[in-house]
Amino acid sequence: MSTNSGITVDSLQTAITERLQAQHVAVEDLSAGCGQMFEVVIVSPLFEGKRLLARHKLVNEALKDEISKVHAFTQKSYTPAEWEKKQAE
Repeated sequence: MSTNSGITVDSLQTAITERLQAQHVAVEDLSAGCGQMFEVVIVSPLFEGKRLLARHKLVNEALKDEISKVHAFTQKSYTPAEWEKKQAE
């Protein structure tokens, strides 16, 4: 089995933006480019009124194909208002 998942920062960023109507996406490949470990920050109005677990389920469902190909996927999800407040801190 190859150690490269075929998932890239760009492909993940595109998928998140399109499937989750994200207004801001930051993707970091923590696996030195082999596409096995990603940390993402997602800002989307789809998270409005949802608790953390519901947000994570939404992301996991939207990205299930990509997530199944990587070793580790860490997400932080914010509504636009939460993100704006966090940026002001």
